[in-house]
Amino acid sequence: METVRVERRGAELRITLDRPDALNAWDKQLGVDLLAAVREAEADDVRAVVVTGAGRAFSSGADLRAGFDATPEGHPDLQAALTERYHPIITGLRTLPKPVVAAVNGPAVGIGCSIALACDLVVARESAYFLLAFVNIGLVLDGGSSLLVPERAGFARAAEMAMLGERIPARQALEWGLVNRVTPDDGLEAAVDELGARLAAGPTRAYAGIKRQLNAWLFERMSAQLELEAELQQESAASRDFQEGVLAFLEKRPAAFEGR
Repeated sequence: METVRVERRGAELRITLDRPDALNAWDKQLGVDLLAAVREAEADDVRAVVVTGAGRAFSSGADLRAGFDATPEGHPDLQAALTERYHPIITGLRTLPKPVVAAVNGPAVGIGCSIALACDLVVARESAYFLLAFVNIGLVLDGGSSLLVPERAGFARAAEMAMLGERIPARQALEWGLVNRVTPDDGLEAAVDELGARLAAGPTRAYAGIKRQLNAWLFERMSAQLELEAELQQESAASRDFQEGVLAFLEKRPAAFEGR
């Protein structure tokens, strides 16, 4: 794998997003590699999984500088990227019959936020933050965030994150119920090592049953919601506001949206 590191620690599988110079932003290769890592986690001798990021970030979201494949109409084909790579990863983490921990070592933005919240338990470094930045470039939510965020934090907070596109610091995320634990910056690795080892030595079948119960109650319509996200995201990708949003991001200036 070029952009993801996979490490076995006994019965624990440690998955590390490994594009630190790009703050672990998602390009096509990272999506391919992460999906392969999630598939590796399905092995019978893996009993717990930890997902984290290399360097200063968990993941800064989609790599806008890497560009997108185009539709026949010439618009960025976000729908294909979501359905072919992003959705199998999100669904794979949620349905994996073993516990998955997100060790959020820094910013978790966009699809990075979605990946963290798709895990069963989320442990965040105090300096980390969560951000649904889609609206800042004229897009709607994707990666399951329109489902994952309201399930964890409720409608009001989900609407605030989605429509205002502001950072939610780790401590605030803990108060909102987005994450389970927050550690001092120098305490994340030890806390996650302890939690990962505990889960890897725990009752794996019971964990699998618990996930099935929670998924049946909270995420029964996940597939339909992911499809809706992809459809609406493709509509947004054809808008002038998205073009302006990306250009403004690359030029490091405020976007001038026109509502078109």
